[in-house]
Amino acid sequence: MSAQKDCEFLVKRARELVSDDPCAAKAWLITARTLYPADFNIQYEMYIIERNAEKTASAGRLLYDMFINFPDQPIVWREISVITAALRSDSQDKQAQFLRGLFETLPGRVQCEMLLKATEQCFNTLEKAEMLLLLLKRFPESVVQHGVNLGETLLEAEASENLETPVNCFRKLFVCDVLPLVINNMDMRLPASLMQKYMLKAAEFYIGYVTRGPSPDGQIQGSQEGGALKSPSVSRASQRYVIDGLTEKSSLVAEPWERLLDILAVVGARCEWQGDKGQRSYMDMLQRVKELCRYLPGLEGETRARCCSQVVICAALVLFRSAFFYVSAVQPALFQGISGLSSGPWILVEDLSSVYSDVEVERGALKHAHKKRKLADGREKTMSSDDEEGLGKGRGRHIVVNKNDMPNWSETLESFRTARESWDLLHSHDGLEAEFKKICAAWKTDSWLWFRIFLTDMIIYQGQYRKALSSLHQMAAVQQPQPGPQSPSGQASLEHHRALIQQASCHYALGEYRMACEKLLEVVSGLVPPNQEPPKTPEDQVRVKPKTRKGNDLRLLPCTSKSVLPFCLQLMLACFKLRAFTDSRDDLSLGHVVVLLQYDWPQGEMLFLKAVDKICQQGSFQYENFFNYVTNIDMLEEFAYLRTPEGAASFPHHTVTRGITKGVKEDFRLAMERQVSRCGENLLAVLHRFCINEKIIIIQSLP
Repeated sequence: MSAQKDCEFLVKRARELVSDDPCAAKAWLITARTLYPADFNIQYEMYIIERNAEKTASAGRLLYDMFINFPDQPIVWREISVITAALRSDSQDKQAQFLRGLFETLPGRVQCEMLLKATEQCFNTLEKAEMLLLLLKRFPESVVQHGVNLGETLLEAEASENLETPVNCFRKLFVCDVLPLVINNMDMRLPASLMQKYMLKAAEFYIGYVTRGPSPDGQIQGSQEGGALKSPSVSRASQRYVIDGLTEKSSLVAEPWERLLDILAVVGARCEWQGDKGQRSYMDMLQRVKELCRYLPGLEGETRARCCSQVVICAALVLFRSAFFYVSAVQPALFQGISGLSSGPWILVEDLSSVYSDVEVERGALKHAHKKRKLADGREKTMSSDDEEGLGKGRGRHIVVNKNDMPNWSETLESFRTARESWDLLHSHDGLEAEFKKICAAWKTDSWLWFRIFLTDMIIYQGQYRKALSSLHQMAAVQQPQPGPQSPSGQASLEHHRALIQQASCHYALGEYRMACEKLLEVVSGLVPPNQEPPKTPEDQVRVKPKTRKGNDLRLLPCTSKSVLPFCLQLMLACFKLRAFTDSRDDLSLGHVVVLLQYDWPQGEMLFLKAVDKICQQGSFQYENFFNYVTNIDMLEEFAYLRTPEGAASFPHHTVTRGITKGVKEDFRLAMERQVSRCGENLLAVLHRFCINEKIIIIQSLP
């Protein structure tokens, strides 16, 4: 008891002297340590003095002595935990740097043992994993003993937490930190099945990370960290995003697609996959597995299983990557950090370029010779998927897109083609399809809205419109607009209309014109026409008939009010056109066609003259809404001409309006004059009003 009091006295005396005379304080403690070498408090006080003086070497020696001689003291482990926390952190403050330097003075064997024992002191799984990871990175030889166990611990922790997303702290540590250490350690002999399991875990994480949705608070800011950008995904991934349980910096994953390709190259080499060793591009990888597929039917046993795994994993990764790039271009708002990089959304619909020109016009050379034709030579600035070599192969369908609206049109169409090619490859053999379905089930791809958008567009491309409608109805339910103060023409409502517009396009392709118009009118009712008509560009004014296709082209349409309303009008025209020009008389459909032909005038001039021909053949024409919605001066001039003696000669019998009395003729003349005074009205507003006010009669006039 007396010895204990002596020790306390010596320590107390040293504390009193340390601020004024640190040398005297050290002398007291050295004396005390000589007298009582087994007393912990004396050694700890010596360590505190050296640590506070930031003397790295001497503090390190004293910490080493305490770790060896007093391993059970809680104070020692508290000190070690502070040091290991500094090792794990990215902090550059003076204290953290000192603690890291102190640790470096310890012998390697002691560092390893200290980290191992510190790991045993952790009860939090994440903290324990980070501590063990620190050990593996500093002492690569420990990967053989602890690497796989750490990986399995993280995966088990993820499973026990029932986390909804693979983008979580456990998976991130496993994929980005543990897995590269494990697969790159050639001293480890891992079975191919385990390597492929880990490969798929990594792929699920990286795909989930890249395709994550926007931040709920909208605070998406670019990372300030430099580095060369190797792929388009870098800028998208380098956005503010915090994984629960990690810091913002720890949550950042740079170049996710490149990292995934690196892992795939190592796993492929270790699993003895066919092909070049080392890293290849995704496209090279796809070409290689396409070649392998040709030999697949002749393979058996383990060789066939290994080849199957290689084809499925490689083709699936190319599929999801290409589908992501396509959807991020056509529906950028789905993903974090992409909305500001691209316009959108875009809609894949039937191309209506031929809506004005596919009804053959046969007219006498002198009929309506007074009309000046307003079509001039020129070409619309559009590009299609067959304009680049190789893109038009396959099913022979072409996707037209205005290259001015979508500057990256070539990359977008190429991504769409590559994704379709990968999908077809994965469904070219029963064995491949079965393995791919297992991956999709494990990853719950049915819940990936972005992937369903790609699949729907692919189905539309394949011409499976009934199947596409089923998929679109499901997406329409998912994409209901959020409640809140929002303009009817706002971006969110347009995105909601995306599915409706595609439904209308599919119904039209199936010949279900009434259903198509119902969807179109629902869309139009949610749009607000522009205050004034957009000025026609030179390209708009000098377009000519595009080169003839087989009638099965598709178009990527911008989902904006400026583009959607005109498309709706054109698709409605396409729905009524065939009905209006049948042998039987249908003045209502013909009248609707005349009203709709006003948009994009004079593109529909030939079709309008065809309508006038039909009226002349009928001898009369009754359409109650003529004076409500027909304001085109050329059309009014044509109808007025029919009331002249020259125009009347075109009729075999009857007149163009009811009655032949002088009063009726005068009423017609006055009505025409009033109508001419309306020619300056906003045409899109007139046609929008037509769609809203005449919705019921428009739908009822179609079978």
